[in-house]
This record gives sequence, structure tokens and C-alpha cells, in this order.
Amino acid sequence: MDFSILAQQASSVYGSSDQSIVPVEEIWKQITSLDLVEALTFLAFGSVCLLYGWRVFKILVVICFGLIGLIIGMSVTGQVVGLNNQLAGGLIGMGILAVLSVPLMKWGVSLLGALAGAIIAAAIWYACNLPENFIWAGALTGFVAGGMISFIVFKVAIMLFTSLGGSVLMAAGVMALLYIYPPTTSKIENLIYFKKWFLSVAIVAPTFFGVILQNKFFKDSKDWEI
Repeated sequence: MDFSILAQQASSVYGSSDQSIVPVEEIWKQITSLDLVEALTFLAFGSVCLLYGWRVFKILVVICFGLIGLIIGMSVTGQVVGLNNQLAGGLIGMGILAVLSVPLMKWGVSLLGALAGAIIAAAIWYACNLPENFIWAGALTGFVAGGMISFIVFKVAIMLFTSLGGSVLMAAGVMALLYIYPPTTSKIENLIYFKKWFLSVAIVAPTFFGVILQNKFFKDSKDWEI
């Protein structure tokens, strides 16, 4: 009797592995909402971050933590009873984290490097068609690995998170352009929904390409120092 209960519990857990955890529909909705000018802007800024992110990494760190503070501030304000102005709470959170990121720049870069490692590991997990309900395990492994690398080699953290950010922007811009162009509209949509490897490759491959190029072009530059 006990064995049958355990078997039912196991089947309920592993049987849910086909449930979608990755918000593909929401990602595709954001991509398709871009018009031509926005897609080209994403492509332009993404290429700058991918190839020259190390030159502006301080600004990127402040922007990233400002956005994180905006999200946290709006979430906290929305959950506190009696506080209805989520925008004000978001702006306060954005200002606090943006200001704190300046004196804590190295820690901020290391944290962003760890988050980049988590995203890359989760993307690889998703591309390999592993159970989505355990994708957090892959992300956690990448977070630890990215954090260790970031604290050991500071330059790698800079190249990793700037290349990933540029890769995401470029991938979104290119896919938005392909969606706007009628002959490729249905093709790109089918790739997003039915080929799990496509979205991951579109993000991970340019990221490693950017890391290699940044390291090759600017590894001897003195401008790496904070």
C-alpha cells in the first residue's frame, strides 16, 4: 500500500515535466510588439553591448540595478496595504539601488555575472529538452559557476553580462524584424514555439561570440580598471 502511494506521488511529480515553465508565449508577445524602429534600435544597442560592452559597463550596471530596484519597489508597494502609488515606490527603489551600485560596482558586476551564468545554464537546460519543472536546478548551477568565475576573474564577469545583454537585445531585434517581414512571419513563430533549441541558441551562441571578441580585441587595454 505504501509503495503504491509513493509510486503515485512520483508519477505525479515526473509526469508534470511536460508542463511549460518557460514563459515562451510572453516572450513572443514582447518580441512581436516591437515595431520597425524599435527592432532596429534593439539591434543597434545590442551590437554595441555585445562588442563594446566593457567600455560602458559602469553605466550598464547602474541601469540594470535601477531596473531591478524599479521592479522590487513596485512589487513591495503593491503588496503593502494602504500604498497604492506603485510608480512612486518603483522610482524610490530604482533610485536607491542605482545609487548603491556606484560604490559597490565590483559586487554589482559579480552579481550580474552570476545572473548571466544562471540564464545561460537555464537556456542550455531548456535547449536539451530536460524537464522544465527542474530548470531551476540548471539555473542554480549556472549561478554558482558564474558567481565563482566573476569573483575570480573580474574581466570575465564584465564580458559575460554585457555580451548576454547585447545578445538578448540583438536576438529580440532580429526576430522582430523576421516577424514583420511577411515571408518569414510564420517560420520564425514556428521556430519559437516548436523548436526548443532555437530560442536558447539565439541567445547563448552570440553571447559566447561576444565574450571571445571582447577578450580578443581589448584584453590588453588598461581601461578595464574601475
